[in-house]
Amino acid sequence: MNLPFAESWRIKMVEPIRTSTREEREQWIKEAHYNVFQLPAEQVYIDLLTDSGTGAMSDRQWSAMMMGDESYAGARSFFRMKDMITRLTGFEYVIPTHQGRAAENVLFSALVKEGDIVPGNSHFDTTKGHIESRRATALDCTIAEAKNTELDHPFKGNVDLALLEDVLRENGDKIPFIIVTITNNTAGGQPVSMANLKGVRALADKYGKPVVLDSARFAENAYFIKTREEGYADKTIKEITREMFDQADAMTMSAKKDAIVNMGGFIATRRPDWYEAAKCYCIPFEGYLTYGGMNGRDMEALAVGLDENTEFDNLHTRIHQVQFLASLLDEYGVPYQRPAGGHAIFIDASKVLTNVPKEEFPAQTLTVELYKEAGIRGCEIGYILADRDPVTRENRFGGLDLMRLAIPRRTYTDNHMRVIAAALRNVYERRDSITRGYAITEEAPLMRHFTVKLAPLAEQ
Repeated sequence: MNLPFAESWRIKMVEPIRTSTREEREQWIKEAHYNVFQLPAEQVYIDLLTDSGTGAMSDRQWSAMMMGDESYAGARSFFRMKDMITRLTGFEYVIPTHQGRAAENVLFSALVKEGDIVPGNSHFDTTKGHIESRRATALDCTIAEAKNTELDHPFKGNVDLALLEDVLRENGDKIPFIIVTITNNTAGGQPVSMANLKGVRALADKYGKPVVLDSARFAENAYFIKTREEGYADKTIKEITREMFDQADAMTMSAKKDAIVNMGGFIATRRPDWYEAAKCYCIPFEGYLTYGGMNGRDMEALAVGLDENTEFDNLHTRIHQVQFLASLLDEYGVPYQRPAGGHAIFIDASKVLTNVPKEEFPAQTLTVELYKEAGIRGCEIGYILADRDPVTRENRFGGLDLMRLAIPRRTYTDNHMRVIAAALRNVYERRDSITRGYAITEEAPLMRHFTVKLAPLAEQ
């Protein structure tokens, strides 16, 4: 008889969290202008806002922090981090930054100019923001299957190669590089197959274009290749990782995800010309080239985290928990982007709140309802996050409208997953009574979802 599944780690330290009443939560979310980003963390019971920087570091990572070299220039901690990155990716040139969006800012400052077109697979909000703020266009070339949340496709994060070739053929002189996000967050934490990465590489070579990988969750992507793609079952995560990065010229990474640190990121590349160009922006934006906005202790923890999280057992434990939550939602009939992603469950708000028109932001409405129900903080990945079209200034309603429940790594237990599922079931069962959503009362011109203010339309 097979043994039941158990985590590949044991708990050494705990942090207390508190429950609250519905009356308290209704007042708190009102004070936050119905934007969960504006809630103080102490007002949250289970925090699924993001998996970025919210994971629990290991004993090896905490001990490594004590070895941090805080020298301004040439710290040994940088070289330890660089050696680990090069060993995993093959990229010789490394520039540290304080997080992933900083890496994008530094690299894109060197590479993206007004009028450019940057094709990719569902650019995430910061990626799109850094492109559009430079008066360039982020062009989505994700496969059509990603938009059907009920379809069970193993690699919904894939690039549509035919569409990408059309874009390259028609706009080649305007394209500085192709960017591929692994895993594809905006499409629901969906992976990209190795075959697809090799297809992108072939097109890039055909049209003389470089490839950049947005690599915040590259290890989870490697896990899915190992478990879903033919020919990779017997390869290690580290071997698959190296093969993925062999298809690219450079990478940006928010290390707050798959390196399981609270802060940090980097650019890595095999191109000395890109390294030299990016250096000019690292120093004024981030800091000197061997710390780039990070402490030595953070670089030490990052190096260990990259090593640990490119091992199968650690990834299997993490992704199994996401799949466990998905199995509970299956019991209750709650619709989500299938199959379950690597870092989160993405609830399809358009199929839950069918009475709330898209102009009233169903996914944001669902996010607020879940918080009111149980103090669980999710995140809208939908029409508010999509921002307005930079030319017409109209809201963009063309993509998916999802509520993301991002599971922090090594942080919550399966009992927390049961609470999350039960709370969603309660909201789902009263979904027909939710007929109005929210109106925007105040918004920033770019990446508005972080600070947007909303008002319930039922009260207007």
